[in-house]
Amino acid sequence: MPSFANPFQGNVPRKMTKEELIQSIRLDIAGELEAIFLYDAHVQATDIELAKRVIGDIRDEEKAHVGELMTLLHALDPKEAEHFASGRAEVQEMMAELGLHPAANREGDAKPTVGSLLDQ
Repeated sequence: MPSFANPFQGNVPRKMTKEELIQSIRLDIAGELEAIFLYDAHVQATDIELAKRVIGDIRDEEKAHVGELMTLLHALDPKEAEHFASGRAEVQEMMAELGLHPAANREGDAKPTVGSLLDQ
């Protein structure tokens, strides 16, 4: 599990600078990703349907938090948003070269096609 330094340790309570806020948001994103990992492990480790449903729902809420924090991060740091967009474009280009479509490749959305069935 990641172990990050406490960005507030030793600081007297005060308003954060924009740079400190950006770093804090990155730390928040890491925390949300760690929570997603742990909740998902719990879902996989049980056969109790109620637990799977509740914990899976909590995990998915954490995923929404990542999206919210990423959107905030990109608004605060447009240069970082450009880097993310560049990386997204690179993967989309590779997917296009392979004849893949991003929307059809989300987990749970992929449906077999005649071609994919023939490849088996």
